[in-house]
Amino acid sequence: MSTSPANVILVGCGCPLRGMGWYHAVQLLEGQCPSGKLVAIVEPWFLGAGAESEQGVIFNEWKEEMIKKHEGLGFYGSLGEVPKDSTPTLALISGRTASNPGLLTECIAHGCSVVYLEKPGAPTVGELQAMKEEALANKVSVLMGYNKNVCKYVSNVRAFASLNSGTVTFVSNNAYSNTAASLGECFERNSEGMLKNMAIHELALLVSFYDVTVENIQEVVADKEFSSLQTLTGPSGTSFTDFSKIKFNLKTKTGQSVNVQADRCGGSVSYATVTNEEGEEIFRYSMPDSDDLEDVKRLEKKYPGAMPYFFSQDPDYVTVKERVSKFCAKGEEAKGVATIEVAVETMRIAEYLEGVLKTQLM
Repeated sequence: MSTSPANVILVGCGCPLRGMGWYHAVQLLEGQCPSGKLVAIVEPWFLGAGAESEQGVIFNEWKEEMIKKHEGLGFYGSLGEVPKDSTPTLALISGRTASNPGLLTECIAHGCSVVYLEKPGAPTVGELQAMKEEALANKVSVLMGYNKNVCKYVSNVRAFASLNSGTVTFVSNNAYSNTAASLGECFERNSEGMLKNMAIHELALLVSFYDVTVENIQEVVADKEFSSLQTLTGPSGTSFTDFSKIKFNLKTKTGQSVNVQADRCGGSVSYATVTNEEGEEIFRYSMPDSDDLEDVKRLEKKYPGAMPYFFSQDPDYVTVKERVSKFCAKGEEAKGVATIEVAVETMRIAEYLEGVLKTQLM
């Protein structure tokens, strides 16, 4: 069994302070995931047609800084430009969702044995199912970036609920400004929609821990007082219809009942609660918790202006990357990390819920 780290190729970095891929790169370059060594960053847009855009200039300044600081790190406009070697290689795909099917094919052709695929994986169930079959045919393992599957607030609330009667509510918040311009940009950048983007983590929890499948759903009821479905114009001038916030209860045919709440403008703290039959809250655990707040403050000072959710979920991003990297390098099971099979069912549920909830709110 190898004791050396796996090589990591980041495919899709995005703009510093804004792109999830950028934050993955930061954590890897800081050595927070000892089982993975970042050797290449592939960024087709900012190293191509978008190089002279405002964000492209920012990216390329950061690129030059990283090349000086990290010997052996390469930046490439395409995966085909990345040199190959015999070291076990993990591809971390963090591009636009619509690009992921093609990027997976490129990663397999490049010889990557393991792929870490950011949520939701693909724009549609059909595309994600095809990706699963392609990976299986080529004996490539695909694991998903559903970090909430391994985080403290989920495990603590599940543990409490297993010993006490009540209903669990998972609450996901982001800190976008509650303006048409801010949400319009959000809707366009995440055009797959809230249920396939921000709230997809919570849907993955339902699949992983609550026996939820499309076939097993008995009833879904939107909280109309809380929820908001809006049509807004993005920076390109195109209109997008999506939820700025959503809350619903889901019941299964096997007797499970769970609530999901997501708010683009709800702040930087996500949490889960347990309520009793009278609707009284009897337990709550937040992310970040009190132990993590000092780290959040430290990261805010270190990276001012970065997306706030990077910091509140920082330790969970590290946990998932390290477990996937160790699986690639040493074959050790990535415990708790969602597979592409979980992702396919999660996407099926997202597509089902989008139709049901939009109908209830229109």
